[in-house]
Amino acid sequence: MEFLKLDHVVKKFGEATVIDGVSLAAREGEFVVFVGPSGCGKSTLMRLVAGLDEVTAGSVHIDGVDVTEVQPAARGVSMVFQSYALYPHMNVRQNMSFGLKMIKTPPDEIYRRVSDAAAILKLDHLLERRPKELSGGQRQRVAIGRAIVRKPKLFLFDEPLSNLDAELRGEMRVEIAKLHQELGVTMVYVTHDQIEAMTLADRIVVLRAGKVEQIGSPSELYDHPVNTFVAGFIGSPKMNFLPMKVSAVNGRQIIVGNSALRSGQIELPVRDNGGVRVGDEVTMGLRPEHLELGGESPLTLTVRSDYVENLGGTSQFYAQTADGVAVTAQAPGRHATTRGEMMMLAASPKNAYLFDAKGHAL
Repeated sequence: MEFLKLDHVVKKFGEATVIDGVSLAAREGEFVVFVGPSGCGKSTLMRLVAGLDEVTAGSVHIDGVDVTEVQPAARGVSMVFQSYALYPHMNVRQNMSFGLKMIKTPPDEIYRRVSDAAAILKLDHLLERRPKELSGGQRQRVAIGRAIVRKPKLFLFDEPLSNLDAELRGEMRVEIAKLHQELGVTMVYVTHDQIEAMTLADRIVVLRAGKVEQIGSPSELYDHPVNTFVAGFIGSPKMNFLPMKVSAVNGRQIIVGNSALRSGQIELPVRDNGGVRVGDEVTMGLRPEHLELGGESPLTLTVRSDYVENLGGTSQFYAQTADGVAVTAQAPGRHATTRGEMMMLAASPKNAYLFDAKGHAL
């Protein structure tokens, strides 16, 4: 069942179109993540769902009801912002209960809801503390608790972890995932961090310049990106892209060539040749984790080492082809290379991606 539905939503600020005809739907209980680079419109799209900004065209539906013209407070939505926005003079219990007091919820109901939310978020022992006495992660949990006590139909998270350090972000990702499992409420989450998207989402919505590029599960977007933008955005480190020239097209087999290939050319299978012809420029994509240092494969690249990062359990290699195209590879263990050293990076042809001149996946 469609719980949240956006139908050809447009948002303009003056002459600038920030959201350009976005349509999508989220099922009840689903965790949907909006991702994209800065300025792509993901936070604006969330604000349109919340009712904090007015829709220029199109409609927003929540739980089967058209809420396009409904005030934010009447939409049954709770939003957690990047800024914790806690009242500094109130303790945790007061911060979490303030919204309920404003709508004249009975005191015993307020107490029960705050206590239940505090137990879920492990804030029981912090209820009498003020925000200045809390860590960043604890403050964010209070902000989430303030949203939980309202018992919303829909949770909206607008980059809630971006103010935290790396360790706390990892911990809070797990907490939010567990919270979703426990509450079973539909959640929409905005982030520019594709790692958060991959680990939290049931489905990811990839946005660029106010338009949807692709919607799918994390594995669908990782395995089957529809274009070079999605392919480069999903995955860390990002996918390598190498320019290739088509030397033969045999139905669903395309032979491409580049001077970086040890064999000079490679035959790759495609779902659809997209009308590609001999002599066309295309792009081959290879994920860093699919490149093996010194391996043997029909698809082997000859590159010159620039730098290697030893990360303990893995090493990350930065290199260049003879044409100056940057290539990144990731390998288990610790390795050392000399700057300028020639390296062989091998991959299975089945792990290669091919995109036409416009960046569409073949």
